Amino acid sequence: MHTMPHRFGMFVHWGIYALSEFHEQYRWKLSVPRKEYATLAERFNPVDFDPEEWVLMAKDAGMEYLCFTTKHHDGFCMWDTQYTDFKVTNTPYGRDVLKMLADACAKHGLALSLYYSIPDWNHPNAFNELSTHQILTEGDVADSALYREYIKHQMGELLTQYGKIYTLFWDIPPHISDPSINEYVRSLQPDILINDRGYDSGDFSTPERYVPDGYAFERYTEACSAVGLRSWGYRKNEDYYTPKFLCQSLDKILVMGGSYLLNVGPMPNGKVDEKSKSIIQKVGSWYNRVKESFENVECAPELFEDPCYLVTKRDQTVYLHFNRDATACGVSLKPYNQMPRSATVLNNGQKLAFDITTMPEDTDPVTFVLNPPSLHIYDIPADVITHEPIVIKLEL
Repeated sequence: MHTMPHRFGMFVHWGIYALSEFHEQYRWKLSVPRKEYATLAERFNPVDFDPEEWVLMAKDAGMEYLCFTTKHHDGFCMWDTQYTDFKVTNTPYGRDVLKMLADACAKHGLALSLYYSIPDWNHPNAFNELSTHQILTEGDVADSALYREYIKHQMGELLTQYGKIYTLFWDIPPHISDPSINEYVRSLQPDILINDRGYDSGDFSTPERYVPDGYAFERYTEACSAVGLRSWGYRKNEDYYTPKFLCQSLDKILVMGGSYLLNVGPMPNGKVDEKSKSIIQKVGSWYNRVKESFENVECAPELFEDPCYLVTKRDQTVYLHFNRDATACGVSLKPYNQMPRSATVLNNGQKLAFDITTMPEDTDPVTFVLNPPSLHIYDIPADVITHEPIVIKLEL
């Protein structure tokens, strides 16, 4: 199973749209004129921004990388670019946020990834009728070639001034083929991995807010979700996903061999709100306890017949992932009939009892021939651990 180098990361959507406390696409969703939207930059002064706080929150949760929105659809740049005045160094805050974040990631050994939006509601040539998330402001002249030159100029800055970049997350496919752009990106960062939302199919797929069916991904895959249901940027009165739902999603994606980006949208002052922080901590706590079940393993659905759990395997160690609620406190691992050396609940370290037995419901109703005995694991704490997926480790 081919997996990307890092499995779990933190996505961060942050820009002047945080001031709206509404949505990262505030300008588009509420039809805000360009000039009016630009006044948000005059108020952007996140004096409480501490990049090390973000980085350590991610690290404590077991995350290995951080993907940051350098430029979202609004076109506002969170670094000191030379190619537009619509940038963070022209706000009251005046500092290069990306540089601060890159330094914090380097200091604490977190890989840095960059998000870059292809739609740009501020650039006069960016409008693309082949794509979505577009705004045409009066006076703009759509010119894809000119706009792509702008993108290349900005890539030149982003990929040479901020250290080693792990992945590039293009957003919103332009439906224009231009392999020269990713070629240029790789010329500046030879080891970078590039997603599939740019000017060609890139290196990895990006399912967003959903968990695909199946047992294993066909290619590199990085799924992403936010802690909130309504928005990726900061939203007041957000409807937050439960940590349990996010853990279940994370479990399935990682079992299938994918990586997972979990997003927070920091507040206008630069802090991550307490609810988001608590969700990251809870998901991270579960992940850190069961992490070994995702490391150097392969998906092994063929081992047992029961569809109520997912299976990963490394040599003689097998992991049962109860990705949906366990409905009973025991499980029969048909047709396996060898005694394991041990059975342990990774969530809490509890040792489980087991035997080889013929289960009563194994009787064939037509022929009345008993199925052969199989391994039975019992006393699973399904009624105690109800807030997160149970993962059982079997040493065969």
